[in-house]
Amino acid sequence: MEIESWTKKKKSIGVKWIYKEKKNIKGEVERYKVRLVTKSYSQKQGIDYDEVFAQGARLKTIQLIITIIVQHRWKIYQMDAKSALLNGFLEEEVYIEQPMGYEVKGHEENVLKLNKALKWI
Repeated sequence: MEIESWTKKKKSIGVKWIYKEKKNIKGEVERYKVRLVTKSYSQKQGIDYDEVFAQGARLKTIQLIITIIVQHRWKIYQMDAKSALLNGFLEEEVYIEQPMGYEVKGHEENVLKLNKALKWI
C-alpha cells in the first residue's frame, strides 16, 4: 500500500484487516499472515468506478504463448499476476478510512489517498 497524503473527510472506502494462519503438512501453525483489504461492496459502478477487470487465461492460450517463445528462443520470465494487479497505478482518486489501530490521534476524521491499489473484497 502506498499512501500519498491524508486529507479532511471525503467519500472513502472502509478497510479491514484479514488474518490467516499458514499451516505446514502436519497441520501445525507455521506462521501468521495479515493484510489490509478494502470493503469494496460499498462502492457503486458508474459512480465510484467505471470498469471492472478480472484477470484470467485459458491453458491453451498459455501453451500457445510458450510455444511461440520457445520457437523464437526468447527469454521467458515468471511473475505473480496477483501482485502485478495490486501494483498497478490508479487513474481515479481513491480514499480509504484510516486502518484500525493506525488512526492518527486528533485527526480521526481524516482519510488516506492511495497511489496504488489494495486488494478488494
